Amino acid sequence: MGMSTGFLKYEKRTSEALEALERIKNFNEFHIALSKEEQMEQGARCMDCGVPFCQSGMMIGGMVSGCPLNNLIPEWNDLVYHGNYNAALKRLLKTNNFPEFTARVCPALCEKACTCFLNGESVSVRENELAIIEGGYDNRLMQPRKIPNRSGKKIAVIGSGPAGLAAADQLNFRGHRVTVYEKNDRAGGLLMYGIPNMKLEKHVVKRRIDLMKAEGVEFHLNENISGKKQVEKLLKEYDAVILACGASKPRDINVPGRNGKGIYFAVDFLTSTTKALLDNFLEDSTYISAKDKNVLVIGGGDTGNDCVGTAIRHGAKSVIQLEMMAKPAECRQEDNPWPQWPKVLKTDYGQEEAIAVFGKDPREYKTTVKEFICDKDGQVKQAVLVKLEMKRDDETGRMTMKEVPKSERTVSADLILIAAGFVGCDAEVAKAFGIEVDERWNICTGEEAHVYKTKREKVFAAGDMRRGQSLVVWAIREGRESAREVDKYLMGYTNL
Repeated sequence: MGMSTGFLKYEKRTSEALEALERIKNFNEFHIALSKEEQMEQGARCMDCGVPFCQSGMMIGGMVSGCPLNNLIPEWNDLVYHGNYNAALKRLLKTNNFPEFTARVCPALCEKACTCFLNGESVSVRENELAIIEGGYDNRLMQPRKIPNRSGKKIAVIGSGPAGLAAADQLNFRGHRVTVYEKNDRAGGLLMYGIPNMKLEKHVVKRRIDLMKAEGVEFHLNENISGKKQVEKLLKEYDAVILACGASKPRDINVPGRNGKGIYFAVDFLTSTTKALLDNFLEDSTYISAKDKNVLVIGGGDTGNDCVGTAIRHGAKSVIQLEMMAKPAECRQEDNPWPQWPKVLKTDYGQEEAIAVFGKDPREYKTTVKEFICDKDGQVKQAVLVKLEMKRDDETGRMTMKEVPKSERTVSADLILIAAGFVGCDAEVAKAFGIEVDERWNICTGEEAHVYKTKREKVFAAGDMRRGQSLVVWAIREGRESAREVDKYLMGYTNL
């Protein structure tokens, strides 16, 4: 490393976020990047630790520690310190097809496993990554690559989320002809419609799609491949098909009043906002609006937080966010040592904005909905909440969350957003391809040498559709690995 004591000399600094009350005035990204010189200092903090857990991507304590893409983090941190952004870009792109996405939306598994984080602040890996890739675009280094001789093989990728895009990018550069089919009117999958604009502006996604088009990847939009005739046609035309449709089946809640008006899945709420923002700048009433409404978000994860931030930008009257589990500790516990993922309290941008607007954290822990109360027209108006506690189940012996007797209370709620995660892939697609799903509604694939191949000839699966709901960084890894397997299937060997 160029400065082995940089972590002692420089304190961790990250991009400055606009004040909450300022940034909620629009749906733009709201971080102000560090200068090039300041970013170089952050690169200098990488401490030549010897065992870089940041890039390990290994399972520790039941959770992943370090980057699943095995990014060459110490190498490009050092190059950032020396101001050699061009070389850093080459090292970054060796393992990550889309660093402009992960640098914005990944929870930075790398930083949580950073050796500096053991006794202080981690290296600002994610922002170093963002500086490298955006510098590449700014300096016109991200140009269409020259593709080697074409192999004559044709591959169809169903789904244009991060897994599908990564698979398409890899296979196209290998020399195969790749066509991506997307059911929506814009390519990008969850990158386009599942992640709010303030986390990932959509021109960033379009920029990458345009680059892939210039390199020869074809995109067919508004094509929902869910019929058997469509499937048979694809299998005749293409030498291989990769299913990367994501985990698109949201988890529902079954309580009285669930069928009332004003109750939506979070993904539909977020999608409607982004689509209206892109189509007409939210000027037409074509989206699910939270303006002047008492919003109840059911789910404490990232999607729930995105709903909170979006509802506040709409002009919600109030926001409550429910979390079934107990409030996490504010610092690591003894049974959760480094380099495990830290199971600690995280206050994200949406919660910060709720605190600024309403004066309190919107989250209520160990709480769920027992009933929705609707008016005579079927419009939801209230929700009955109930407290939960961890108890042992008499039949199974397992610890589960149970209702606390006489803990019910009623709150005003005329917009309900269910952000309880996803329970598997689109059943229609699996059925059309005649492919089995497991008990979690994920596509069944093989093991060992055929991790991504299904039992149906020519057909592979990758991403959330295969492994279940996960992170963008995992989807990219799945896309890359499935591309390698497809390439070997078609050519008998692979250099991917």
